[in-house]
Amino acid sequence: MRILLYTGKGGVGKTTVAAATGLTLAARGLRTLVLSVDAAHSLADAFDLDGRLADKRRGAPMSVAENLWIQEVDVTEEIGRHWQDISGYVATLLAVTGIEEVLAEELAVFPGMEEVSALLYVNRYAREGAYDVLILDCAPTGESLRFVSLPPTLDWYMKKLFRVERSLLKVARPMAERVTSLPIPSERYFDNVKELAGKLDGVDALLKDPATTTVRLVTNAEKIVLRETQRAFMYFGLYGLTVDAVIVNRLLPQGLADPFFGKWRRTQDRFLSEARGYFDPVPIWTVPLEDDQVVGAAGLAKLGAALYAGLDPAASFRTTPPYRFQKKPGHYVLTLDLPFVQKEDVELAVASGDLIVTIGNFRHHVPIPRTLSGLVPTKARVEAGRLTVRFERGAAEAERG
Repeated sequence: MRILLYTGKGGVGKTTVAAATGLTLAARGLRTLVLSVDAAHSLADAFDLDGRLADKRRGAPMSVAENLWIQEVDVTEEIGRHWQDISGYVATLLAVTGIEEVLAEELAVFPGMEEVSALLYVNRYAREGAYDVLILDCAPTGESLRFVSLPPTLDWYMKKLFRVERSLLKVARPMAERVTSLPIPSERYFDNVKELAGKLDGVDALLKDPATTTVRLVTNAEKIVLRETQRAFMYFGLYGLTVDAVIVNRLLPQGLADPFFGKWRRTQDRFLSEARGYFDPVPIWTVPLEDDQVVGAAGLAKLGAALYAGLDPAASFRTTPPYRFQKKPGHYVLTLDLPFVQKEDVELAVASGDLIVTIGNFRHHVPIPRTLSGLVPTKARVEAGRLTVRFERGAAEAERG
């Protein structure tokens, strides 16, 4: 199954582009699902389906054309399927603090539930081979980064803390229940967490396999939007995902002679040129501004034809993984492709067998292979959009060797 993630700054038209891509692929005979991961769902609106949704069960795939389905994840339904014990415990804990019961239940829908629910569907559909192509209409950039960071974060928690936390609480529960009125997580709570982790097993590798999953960043030819796209490009690389295209949406027509839009046209030309230089060798695709809103199958089909003229939307246009280990004489080198990163922005640390890379507010654990056990990072360099880290034997290991 091919997986395509479409994301970008809010308002750039990523949902419209994702919907048009789904319609284009379905017309080519591929069983395609467009899955909305954005809490503010607008996928059904893009297909102009408001009247048809009333009789449909929320959160389920719905056929909108031959070979094409759409699905908008409904977190309230997902709680009943996957999160009942977890959200129930959080709601009880909040209620004890004096918050009204109804408000406590609302607050128990904590950030990340919707993203994990979507990841559960991604893993399930991949395991079942339910579709040929799965298109993820992601939330704006910040939430999308949280979406892709959840699998490694949960994997780290399950490997490093879950068993210890559960074992300690099993021993301490009888005493804790005697000295505090706060509710203590039950065994069902931990069973629920473990079951969720099992259902998500393998999704991280799935998202990081560039032959299966790639990210497509939707942007506009404007300074603020383009700068956020640069940061997103870097951060997705940090989390191990491959960006295989950048889509510049809503470009004014070249032949436009209206003096009011002349300055806009020149501004767009300048930033489009900058984008080509920024993201090379990643391909830049352009979409013209239509003379009306793009809504409904006809408008989406027209946009898809303009965007993918001569291209296969399901193809991978860049398959180089964003980070890789290489063996050199006497040492190993880790290379991370992090375009636009500056040396002063990067912080490195090693903990629990992981290399921790921090850039700004984002942190990622890069697992160190077992073959590098006993080696330590000795040098790091940022150059030409790449971070390279050299691993060698530490002083103690060298003396023993």
